[in-house]
This record gives sequence, C-alpha cells and structure tokens, in this order.
Amino acid sequence: MIGRASFLKDMGISSLLIDLQAHGETLGSEITFGIRESVDAANGVSFLKEVKECGKIVAIGQSLGGASALLGNGPIHVDALILESVYPTIEEAVQNRLEMRLGKMGKIIAPFLYLQIPLRIDVSLSELKPIEAIKKVNVPVFIISGSNDEHTKAEETERLFHAANESKQLWLVKGAAHEDLLSYRPEEYKAKISSFIKQSL
Repeated sequence: MIGRASFLKDMGISSLLIDLQAHGETLGSEITFGIRESVDAANGVSFLKEVKECGKIVAIGQSLGGASALLGNGPIHVDALILESVYPTIEEAVQNRLEMRLGKMGKIIAPFLYLQIPLRIDVSLSELKPIEAIKKVNVPVFIISGSNDEHTKAEETERLFHAANESKQLWLVKGAAHEDLLSYRPEEYKAKISSFIKQSL
C-alpha cells in the first residue's frame, strides 16, 4: 500500500497504513477472512477521527482489507470507500481458490473446507458475506477488480457492485488478475481514484 500512500500524498491527502491482525508485525494466531480484522479497520478509523481529528476519511481496502472494511460491526464509518478485489461470499472465495489448484474437483471439495470455518474461528458462514454487508454502506463506494482475477471473478465483482447502494462506481481492470492494480495500470488507476475522491469528498 506504500505506492497508494505516496500517490495520495501528491494529492495532499495523508494516509494511515495498518497491519491487520496476524499480518505484518501485528500479533494474531490466524487469518479470519476479514471478521476479526474488521476490528483493526474500525480502530484505524477511530484513531483518525479521535486522535488526528480528521474531517474527511476515505478508506482503500484491497482483498482481505476490503472485506475487513465491511464485515463484523462494520461497515467502517468513513466518507467514501474504495474496495479492490473483494470476495462476495466465503463459499465462493474458498471454491475459487480450490478450482485454481484442482480444477473442477475443487468445486466438489470446497464444502468440506468452508464448512469447517465455523468450527475453527467460531464465526458463521453468514457473517462472512461482504455482498450482504455492502448493502449497509451509505457513502460513495468504488468497486474495482481485475477482469482476469480467478480469486474474485469478474461476475462476482459485478454482483457486489449491484448489491451496493446508488452512489457507486465499478471498474473492471482489463487483463488484471488478483494483483496490485496500481502497479498494473498506474496512470489509469491514479486518474480514476483521484476523480472518485474529488467527487465524493
């Protein structure tokens, strides 16, 4: 996310970059698909509001970071939200990843994996549905993903977009996979993100 922070700085926007639990240097025993990580996202917003006294906040959440902005007690309380490559449901996220490795067999095996999730992290599958959580977002939202992303497929991103409320934009980045979209299309990314932020804030 350093590249995004640098680009935003050029726009006159300060950034707070955080590790989610069990990532980077932050403690945590396991990745929980955005549910426990949502506490970190909410704490980041609280820090900006209460300590830094920020007037306007836009959040950029990439993949798990985007899910963290939506799930748990979320969505987080920001003035605009940019979601990149966010899975719609945990069932699809698991199935996609297995199909990438095992082909059609992955679809058959997927339930054996995702049905274990409630037992492992004490969270129901219904709590791991960003596509339902996004319906509660009442600020402008920009949904982005790669057209060739096999982790979060283009049609899944389109469904996430359609589930969002009216103030929304969609960009399917042609040819991109589940990767850093800023690095993939730097100038177009910067132009679209800066336009969205200016319109929204």
